[in-house]
Amino acid sequence: MKIQWYPGHMIKAKRAMSDVIKLVDIIIEMTDARAPEAGRNPEIMELGADKSRIIILNKADLANELANNRWASFYKEQGYECMFMDSRKNNGVGVLIKAIDNVSKKKRERDAKRGIKNRPVRAMVAGIPNVGKSTLINSVSGRAMAKTGNKPGVTKGNQWIKLKGQIELLDTPGILWPKFEDERVGEMIAFIGSINDMIIDIRELGLELIKWLLKNKPEVLQERFDIKDDDDENAVLIKIAKVRGCTKKGGEPDYDKAATILVNEFRSGKLGRITLQMPQE
Repeated sequence: MKIQWYPGHMIKAKRAMSDVIKLVDIIIEMTDARAPEAGRNPEIMELGADKSRIIILNKADLANELANNRWASFYKEQGYECMFMDSRKNNGVGVLIKAIDNVSKKKRERDAKRGIKNRPVRAMVAGIPNVGKSTLINSVSGRAMAKTGNKPGVTKGNQWIKLKGQIELLDTPGILWPKFEDERVGEMIAFIGSINDMIIDIRELGLELIKWLLKNKPEVLQERFDIKDDDDENAVLIKIAKVRGCTKKGGEPDYDKAATILVNEFRSGKLGRITLQMPQE
């Protein structure tokens, strides 16, 4: 399934990030724990290549716990600070502040040697759309200063947020990159809701999710929808429509509605804690 979404405001947002990157000491890169590498924008990785980095695996409560631990080890082996967070529940704020302090220790020591006192540590919060950046900003700041929403593209411009302890956070819009070289990357970030659903064929997306589940987590479909092992993705979608009573006027099955239900149940965690990709061995 080929998916591309790179609207004009993302191009402008990338330029704005490039303009301020020299002011930033740390990149706080937020990604969805269910698809950590698929959800990392290579342009953001390149943009802050010389900066200290904290990786936040957000929505960790929706991902497989064992997979979370493996991803944390993976990133720590690369020299990054890594932490879990469910920003919707306002947890992990203290851990983040501590991580910022740890990562900025050398910077503060350099400032002290130069006689620079009380210079704030500036951290840029970056990531693809709808991974929880603005919600994180609100949680850390203790007040709703950054707009939040459950759809990609809510934050349109850069916003600086001052915190205690001489820390300043820069909230940035979620941006993608012009082309997904691997179709599976586009599919995974569409599954987690980082692509505008308005540009997606929801039935096709639902079928792709069913194919993934049949291959990797067939028990989920068996338990949730009484699906048998020998069913293919089309047969599964038909059964979901029947089980959930998805019909149009006149009694015709509504497969788009059935696909929407499946995708939404995955995104909300109703299908269980599912991780879409694991670190390379």
